[in-house]
Amino acid sequence: MNVITPGDRAPWRRLPMDQQPPWPDREALQRITDELALVPALVLAAECDRLRERLAEAAAGDAFVLQGGDCAETFDGVTPVRIAATLDTMRRMAQPLAEAAGRPVVHVGRIAGQYAKPRSSPAETRDGVTLPVYRGDIANDVAFTTAGRTPDPDRLRRAYHASLATLNLVRAMMPELYTSHEALVLPYEEALTRIDDATGRMYAASGHLLWIGERTRRLDGAHVAFAGDVANPVAVKLGPTSSAGDVLALLDRLDPERTPGRLTFITRMGANRIREVLPGLVRAVTASGARVLWLCDPMHGNTVTAPSGHKTRAVSEVLAEIEGFLEVHEALGTVAGGLHLELTGAEVTECVGGAVGLSDLGQRYESPCDPRLNRAQSIELATRVAALLEKRLAPPRRGELAAGVEV
Repeated sequence: MNVITPGDRAPWRRLPMDQQPPWPDREALQRITDELALVPALVLAAECDRLRERLAEAAAGDAFVLQGGDCAETFDGVTPVRIAATLDTMRRMAQPLAEAAGRPVVHVGRIAGQYAKPRSSPAETRDGVTLPVYRGDIANDVAFTTAGRTPDPDRLRRAYHASLATLNLVRAMMPELYTSHEALVLPYEEALTRIDDATGRMYAASGHLLWIGERTRRLDGAHVAFAGDVANPVAVKLGPTSSAGDVLALLDRLDPERTPGRLTFITRMGANRIREVLPGLVRAVTASGARVLWLCDPMHGNTVTAPSGHKTRAVSEVLAEIEGFLEVHEALGTVAGGLHLELTGAEVTECVGGAVGLSDLGQRYESPCDPRLNRAQSIELATRVAALLEKRLAPPRRGELAAGVEV
């Protein structure tokens, strides 16, 4: 795979770039990205193409996608023990899902690149001190100090090497797993974009599947333009304010040729909105003749702040949104393609509930951003989702809506 020239990169550079770290040293940023433009690709074009084929199978109902991993990876978290625990958890989750769905599971990790996070505010204040918000290890440090919170371009280099080390472990431990992350920090993504020798197509070589977040999916923005220009399979997060017009415009921009497996919509509506909002979006896409992959992210729409001040999610609400997602697709005769979860193989205490009745969040709350399902909760959730899938193996009532689903 060949590097791209500044001329190749120009189109999305001229568009608004939301959620970018305020780099204080632009010359250092340019120096680091120029260096990254010459390093080996993290993933290969052929691997991205194979994942696109697997996602096409899932969109057709012949496979089920399990996408999961950390909310935000950290450089300190790149250890064989931690990575092995998360991969083993995903393996254990896949078994009941595959048996219940009667189809193979496609493993996609939020791994080897999930180092950036969008934030709702550019700054945070503690005890009268205001500093830039933590934007993931690729940009700055979680430590609440002036030095720690100042964005450092050298972290882009560290993110590449951490991703490379993680990939080496993944390929040894679970070679059938594909990598994914949010394509947020565009100077990094741009620097790792390559042109495939065989086809001349441009690929984001930082991961197999890249997604655009709810906060960066504006049609006139750089993130959508970038995703539209690379040949990887891409995804877009859709929140409860998404409209039919939004999804159709994104479909035309990101998948104009209607290539199977190219585009995934990841819905993050919240348990109380999924039945209200999702049917209209699915109907619009179905009427257009396109076949996209639909995944359910039941995490982000169900985040609350506990009395202790910790952000958390209840396992019951996570399961409720998944059930609504399955119910909508069953009623419309469309394919519920899989799950997108924030999880870890560690026994952290970040989400409440589950069979063990977890409630003490302060015991082992380790996430630098959003709460993750722990190992036991993840496996329990997969088992309970499998039971829901088994219940829906009977042919759906095509074109009809189940009780409680609004158009």
